[in-house]
Amino acid sequence: MIEENNNVTKNPFDWFNTGTFLLDGGWGTQLQACGLAIGEHPDLWNLSHPEAVLSVAESYVAAGSNVILSNTFGGTRFVLSRHNCADKVEAINRAGVGISIKAAKDKAKVFASVGPSGMMLISGNVTEQELYDAFLEQVTAIGKENPDGIIIETMSDPAEASIAVKAAKTTGLPVAVSMVFDSGKNKDRTMMGTTPEQAVSILTEAGADIIGANCGQGIDGFIPICKRMRAVTKLPIWMKANAGLPQVVEGKTIYSQSPEEFAEKTKLLIEAGANFIGGCCGTTPNFIAAMRKFI
Repeated sequence: MIEENNNVTKNPFDWFNTGTFLLDGGWGTQLQACGLAIGEHPDLWNLSHPEAVLSVAESYVAAGSNVILSNTFGGTRFVLSRHNCADKVEAINRAGVGISIKAAKDKAKVFASVGPSGMMLISGNVTEQELYDAFLEQVTAIGKENPDGIIIETMSDPAEASIAVKAAKTTGLPVAVSMVFDSGKNKDRTMMGTTPEQAVSILTEAGADIIGANCGQGIDGFIPICKRMRAVTKLPIWMKANAGLPQVVEGKTIYSQSPEEFAEKTKLLIEAGANFIGGCCGTTPNFIAAMRKFI
């Protein structure tokens, strides 16, 4: 999609092809701190608690994020149906993207979040067409709010990720896609056995503009994954690691890595070739603020 403004043609793909950008951190724990109950679907808060969702987005902008996501990770009809609100796909996604755009103002870009459907192609309980239609429904709603891009994240199955990418590309927006590498002896494969090199090949063919990894493990494990991706692609690379390995203490999930320890590894990810760097589970605005000094 090429936008015309004051007789100057602006390509939405130009800005991210050079430089290093600071992403945001985790959203789930931040919403829980605002009162989101365990088991409650975060995306529903876009309609019921928009002020709380806005406060999370604003906290990451204040911490220095160049790019923030939207609270739309579970916005497909498949996920929403488990919470009896499959009829609210458009309302929930548009509200979530709109909230992040409001928080970003002119200080940050917004990549709308699209997470996995929770359906497994390999099990035969869903067809490729059904998946495509569900993702298309979500990204069409997202596109109506005009974010700066779409991030398809936390994907384990490259086939599902590819379908989501193809649906997202219909919006004309830049599309990033991020896989979870948490399996295998060295935790360098997805749950489906996909390597970083294979993921790059498959997702590039699907049309992704940015490729990377998120979740699954701490930041140390992301450095070799990033190096391997950079060795086989010139596309921008997206990296969002967890704050170390989680531990359950008195019924609560605790991440032991400190913001400073996490941030120290930021420079290693940059050296490995990452262009977009942020945090996933367990990271907070304090982590992003600590990373800011390295980007």
